[in-house]
Amino acid sequence: MAQAQDDRMNLTMDAANIYREDVYTDRRVGTIRCLVPVNGDGTQDANRTPVYIGEAQIMSPMGAIPVTFEIEAATLADAVTGYAAAAKEGVERTVKEIQEYRRQAASSIVIPQGGAAGLPPAGLGGGKIQIP
Repeated sequence: MAQAQDDRMNLTMDAANIYREDVYTDRRVGTIRCLVPVNGDGTQDANRTPVYIGEAQIMSPMGAIPVTFEIEAATLADAVTGYAAAAKEGVERTVKEIQEYRRQAASSIVIPQGGAAGLPPAGLGGGKIQIP
């Protein structure tokens, strides 16, 4: 049991997979995070390509929902140009995930076991919470 917990709690960083994070924003629509690959000494790793991550928010009745999505791009200029299309896909994916969570929550209603009119069968005590 302790070994399984140790495996899940492996907090060792991968020294061969380190990135520097640069943040760009237009202060209006969203943010682009550029993950620049670096070597262990902090110098840029020319053997790996940067990763561009877009960030936006959609408003819901419960407040702002963060949306994060990868932008396929080779340069920052390409990432800025591709932001809108990637954001649209990210928002659509997030909306589908929210709908799926709602569907799962609606189908997980627990109906108590019992007799007529929701009463417990004869001889069984009632009032106990049952977790499926």
